Order: sequence, then C-alpha cells, then structure tokens
Amino acid sequence: MQNILVREVNWLGDIVMSLSALRAVRKAYPKARLSVLIKKELAGFFDGVSWIDEIISFKIRKGIVDGFADRRAISKDLRARHFDLAVMFPNSFDSALWPAWARIPKRAGYARDARGLLLTNSVRPSANILEVHQVNYYLHMLKETLGIDGSRDDFKPDVSPKHRATMSAFLDARRKRLTKPLIGLAIAAAYGPAKEWSAESYAQLIDLLAEKHGAECVLVGAPNERAKSENVISKSKSGAIQAAGETSVGEAIALLDLCSGFAGNDSGSMHVSGALGKPTVGIYGSTRADRTGPLGTKTAILYKQLACSPCLKRTCKFGHYDCLKMISPEEVATALETLGALK
Repeated sequence: MQNILVREVNWLGDIVMSLSALRAVRKAYPKARLSVLIKKELAGFFDGVSWIDEIISFKIRKGIVDGFADRRAISKDLRARHFDLAVMFPNSFDSALWPAWARIPKRAGYARDARGLLLTNSVRPSANILEVHQVNYYLHMLKETLGIDGSRDDFKPDVSPKHRATMSAFLDARRKRLTKPLIGLAIAAAYGPAKEWSAESYAQLIDLLAEKHGAECVLVGAPNERAKSENVISKSKSGAIQAAGETSVGEAIALLDLCSGFAGNDSGSMHVSGALGKPTVGIYGSTRADRTGPLGTKTAILYKQLACSPCLKRTCKFGHYDCLKMISPEEVATALETLGALK
C-alpha cells in the first residue's frame, strides 16, 4: 500500500478516541503516503502533526442538490489521487460511499448503516466491543479487517508550536494572576442539556477556585457556545477568561495544553485535556463514562448512578436532571485538587 486514505470521525472527542488507531495505520505502513479526510471545521486538530502527509478537508452544503454535488466532487477528487486503501473510522453510509465512488480498490470499515457491500474488508462490531471503551472500537476494526495491531495508549494529540505561542500571548493579555493555576472549563456539550452541568454550578466553581486557590478559569468552546460561556461568567463574582468562539480547533488544543487542569462536561475539550495528560475532571450525566470517559492517567469522573441513568438521552425525560444537580462545585474542586491541578 503506497497511498492510503483515512476518513476521520465527525466530532472532536471521537477524533481523540480514534487517534490510537490512526497512529496504528501510520506504523503499519511507515513508507506510504498517508492522507486524512476530515470535516473542514475539525481539520485544525492536525495542525501540529508531522506524521501525516496531507489533510483533505471538506464541507457538505445543505440541500439535496448541493449536498449531492459536493459528495460527487469529493469522490472525483479522491479518485484523481489514486489511493490504494481507504480506512473508514465513521459508521455512516456516506463515509463508505465516497471511496466506493472514487474506485479505491481496498476499503475497510465496520459493516454498519447498510454499507457492507461498499466495503471490501469489513467486520461487524461484536457485542463485547460495544461494551468497552470506544478507543478499542477503532483498533478492533483495524485488527479484524486489515490485521493491524495498535496500542490503545497512543492517543496524545500533537500541539502546534505556532498555536502555543499565539495562545500564550492570548493568556498573557487577559490573565490577572499569572503565577496562579489556570483551569480550563467546557461548560457546554453538543449532545444537549442532559450532558450539561448548570451555569450556576460553573459560576460557583469559578468563585470557589478563586477564593480557595487564587486560580483563574478560562472557558473554551465553539462559537455557538459563546453565549452560554458569557452567561456563566456573568453569574460569577470572580470572572473568567472568555475563549469560547475565540480560537480555532488547533489553538484550543494549545490553550488546553497551557492550562494547569480542566473540568467540564463530557465534551471534545474534556477528551483533548485528558489525552494531553492534564489533570482532568469529567462531569457526567446521561452518557456512559465507561465507554466515553477521558483518556489519560490524570483523570477523574464525577457521575451519580441513579436508577434512570445512564439514559443516553439529549434531555431528561423526567425534567429534573438530578444526575447533574447532585454533583456539587465542592466535589469538582476537590477532584481537581486531588489530581494536582491546583498546586
């Protein structure tokens, strides 16, 4: 295999959990040209990477006609690049259709979403693999379809030196207590409110960390999460640095790497922080921490095992969100302190 394409997943946290598998592909074919196909808004994840030869970003427009035209254009572009092998990490029909249209001769992935006939090397996920941490999911597919072994611990993201310098300057211009701990907070989650600790709780945590440890907090997130971040900051007495919507994905990774620790919802930022080796506290509500908990050796999960959880729902069907409300700011602060984030 001289020319390999890997179709990456569509969420920041999932990219982190698939990184071990991507590195396994690189190690299995050290001399091949390796390209990664990824959504345009997530391409910055690989800004600091030197072991991938090319990042191919894409954007699909809304609407049947425009969406179809974009898909055909992507497939035409892929065909012109003459790939020998395509590896699909996502489960979607789309992710297998494009390489098939591009006539890539060898196509590997899970036989899910009615796409089995589009793959030349496929496997169905076993019941066991759906019950263990998701990092194993991608490695299992590689092993069963291509015979590639990989290490589940090879997940640390690369940080761009350029972005690190940019974010260092960003913090220097906004911090009030440069010698004190800096804690990253992710107060929103794309999946919905059943994964989101309350704004009041985050505001109380900001004040508690400032009063007890002199710590400052920086809020990270996507542009559409900026209003939620501003709401949290407005509710706190101590204030915090607003970075939600201010950074690219690559810059956000560098920013989290500059933090002393992190606390937040089950989110992409949480996964990045844990994988970077930062003291990371994950606040869990509706989702399964055993399957999608943060990677890394300095992580803690706060989760209340209620009779109705994990429900895996976007919203609480009972409307009480008790699984999240029962987690106190003091618990989060104690977890950060235990992990060494507040030294």
